[in-house]
Amino acid sequence: MDYDKKLVNRMKRIEGQIKGIINMMEEEKDCRDVVTQMTAVRSALDRTAALIVAENLKACILDERQANETEEDVIQEAVNLLVKSR
Repeated sequence: MDYDKKLVNRMKRIEGQIKGIINMMEEEKDCRDVVTQMTAVRSALDRTAALIVAENLKACILDERQANETEEDVIQEAVNLLVKSR
């Protein structure tokens, strides 16, 4: 799959958030603040994974006829990927 620049930039932002969390931990910041930031990172990762699955689903549906897969197979695979990401 071809990952566009927007997806890569999202991951770089998440990377920055994680580095910020590490700094917070090293500075012994309040655990509530650390957990809040960790929750934000998890949410950002979930949204990014959903975008990747959505883009992959589009590609799979377009290529479906060549692979002889049914739409149900493609959709089930996408659902499985989303569930696995949680």
